Amino acid sequence: MSNQENYTGRILNFNDLINEHSIQIPIIQRDYAQGRKNQKEVRDNFLNAIFNCLKNNEPIKLDFIYGSVVDSKFQPLDGQQRLTTLFLLHWYGATKEELLSNKNISDLLRKFTYETRISSREFSQVLVKESIKVLNSDQILSETIIDKNWFFLSWKNDPTIDSMLRSIDAIHEKFFEIDNLWEKLKSNLIQFYFVELENMGLTDDLYIKMNARGKLLTPFENFKAGFQKKIIDENWENGLDIKDQFGVKIDNDWTDFFWDYFRKNNTIDDAQIRLVSAIAMTMSSVERVNSTDVRIDLINQLQEEPSKVRPTHFTKRAFDFLVSTLDIYHERLFLYDYLSDKLPFPLWRHSPKGSFLSMIVHEDNATSTLQRNSATYTQKVLFFAESVYYRKNDEKNKETYEDWMRVVRNIVSRGDVEKDGSRPDIVRSPQSFDGVINLINELSNGCQNIYQFLDQQPNLKSQYAKDQINEEIEKARLICFDPDYRNIIFKAEDNELLRGKISFIFHCINYNFNPLNFDSIKFSKIADVINNYFGNEKSLNNNIRRAMLTIEVKGNYEFYSYWWSYWHIDNATKRRLFDKFREIEYCINDEYYREYFKKFILQLMLKTPQQITQDFIPSENFPNWKKRLIKESNLLDNNNKTNHITIAEDNSYCYLLKSKRPREIEGNIKIQ
Repeated sequence: MSNQENYTGRILNFNDLINEHSIQIPIIQRDYAQGRKNQKEVRDNFLNAIFNCLKNNEPIKLDFIYGSVVDSKFQPLDGQQRLTTLFLLHWYGATKEELLSNKNISDLLRKFTYETRISSREFSQVLVKESIKVLNSDQILSETIIDKNWFFLSWKNDPTIDSMLRSIDAIHEKFFEIDNLWEKLKSNLIQFYFVELENMGLTDDLYIKMNARGKLLTPFENFKAGFQKKIIDENWENGLDIKDQFGVKIDNDWTDFFWDYFRKNNTIDDAQIRLVSAIAMTMSSVERVNSTDVRIDLINQLQEEPSKVRPTHFTKRAFDFLVSTLDIYHERLFLYDYLSDKLPFPLWRHSPKGSFLSMIVHEDNATSTLQRNSATYTQKVLFFAESVYYRKNDEKNKETYEDWMRVVRNIVSRGDVEKDGSRPDIVRSPQSFDGVINLINELSNGCQNIYQFLDQQPNLKSQYAKDQINEEIEKARLICFDPDYRNIIFKAEDNELLRGKISFIFHCINYNFNPLNFDSIKFSKIADVINNYFGNEKSLNNNIRRAMLTIEVKGNYEFYSYWWSYWHIDNATKRRLFDKFREIEYCINDEYYREYFKKFILQLMLKTPQQITQDFIPSENFPNWKKRLIKESNLLDNNNKTNHITIAEDNSYCYLLKSKRPREIEGNIKIQ
C-alpha cells in the first residue's frame, strides 16, 4: 500500500497547528459566517461545547479540518469557520489575561490571516497588535473595539469583520469567568483531525468551487478571489493606501452603491459580474494587445455568458479602467442625480429603462431570449462612451456630454437596412463591436468638445463607419461655422426615419460641402417635411403610396422596383408599394431610388400627398392600372391588404394581392 493510502491525518489542537504553520484563509472561501445574526444557534452550540469541555476538563474532537500547505501557510478548504472561532477564542484568552504584550504570543496569533481579503486581514492583524482591555463581564467588547482610533468605520461593512465582532461578544459573555483560559486552550482538551489533501493524493481542485459548507461560490466571488490575488501578484496597488485598494472598496463603497441601486433577488453578484465582463470586453478592443481572432473569441464568449470573465482577461490598464469606472459611478450616484438624468434626444431601440449603468448591470436584454443577462453590443458601446467621457472630464458639463453622446448615438444607430425593411443593428457581432469600440476610443480624445475636435478633421486610424464619420465631420464643420445651425441639424438627426444620418437632406438641398453655400432655410423646410410625413413607424399610408406612383426618374414611374419577386401563377413580376416603414430608409440611402424620394420631398414642401395625386396629369402612354391606383383612392384603401402587387409582363394590368404569396388567381383584385 502507498503512503497516501495509509494516511489518515493527524490529531492537533489550534496551538499545534499555528505553531507549525501560518493559517491563511484562502481567497476561495466565503465570509466568516459563524458570527452572523442568523447563525446564533450554530454559534452558541459550538461555544457551549467548548465551554463545557474547558469547564469540566472533558476533551472533545472537532471533526476534520482539511486543507493544503502552500508556501508554509496552511489554507483550510473545510474548517475555516471553526478555525476562525478558535482564533478569536485564543485572542480573547490572551487579551483577557493581558498576554499580548508577550511578543511570542502576539507573533503566534498574528500568523492567522486572510490571503487577499484585505479588510479582514488588516482587522485580524491589528486586533492582535493593538489589543484592548477586558474590564468586566458587562463590557461589550465590539463597542470597545469600534471606538478605538485604529478601527476603520468602513470595516463595519465587511461581513467577516461584522461576524467576528459578534462572535467576540458571544465569547466574552460565555468565557469571562473561566480562569487560566489561555493555558486551558493550549492544552489538548480541544483537538481536531488535521488532514493535508496532498498526503491523500488530492488537491484543492476538488474543492475550488466550494466554500466550507459545500455551497457553490457565485461567479463573481470566484472572480473576485482570483482577481485580488492577481492584483497582489502583479503589484498593481503598490504604495496605495489600504482604504483605496480594490479589496477594501469592492467590499465596502462599491458594494454599497450596487446594493442600494442594483440589487435583484437580494443579491448583487450578477450585477457586478456583468459590469466586470463588459469592461473586459471593451478594454480588449481598446488595448488591442491580442490578435483579432483572440479578441473576437473573448468578446463573443463574454457577450453570451458574462460569468465566464476571468482575471487573466485584465491587464493593468484594464484594471485601472475598471477601478476608475467604479469610482466614477459611485460618485455620480451619490453626488449627482445620475439615475434621473436623461438625454434630450432619442436612442430608439437602445434606450435604457434607467441609466446606461443600469442597462449594463441590471436590466434584462429585451432584444434576446438567449442573452437576457447581457446587454446588447450597442448598449455596451453607449456605456463605454459615457464612462470614458466621465473619465476624461472632471467637470459636469451638460452640453459637451450631450454633444458627445449624440455623435456616438449617430454612429451606433446606423443599420444595415435591407430591401424588405428589416434593419439589423450595425453593431451586432463581435467583429463590429471590436471595430466600433476602437473608433469610439479614438474619438474620445476629443470628447471634451467633440464638434471642435471633428471640425479639425482628425486623421483617424479606424476605418469603421467611415461614411457616418465623414457626415459627423461635416455636421461639426457647419456647427462650428455657425452655431445657429446646431438646432436645425439636431432636429433633423432625431427623426425616426433618418436616425442620426442626414446625408439624404444634404442631397435634397444639393449641398456641396462648403459651409458658405449651406442653405439652412431649405434644409430646415425639408427636415420639417420629413418630420411631418415620416415622423414614426405608423406614418406610412396609402396617400403616400399613391403620390409616389406619380414620381418620375429618368422617364420611369417605378419607385416600387426597389423590390422584386416573381408570381408563377400569372407569370408576373411581383412588387411592393412600401410594405414597411424601413423600406423607405432603404430607398433614401440607395443612389438610384433616393431620386424618387428627393423629388417627392421637394413637392411635399409645396403640396400635400393628396394634392400631388390630384394635380398629376399622366401621359398618353401611362399604364391605365397605375393611373387608376393613383386617381381612384378606394382601390388601395379598400383592397390593398398586403401592399404587394404583381405587374403583367406587357404592363397592361396589375393584381392587388390578397396575401404576400397567393397560390391561386382567385381572390386577388385585378386592375387594368
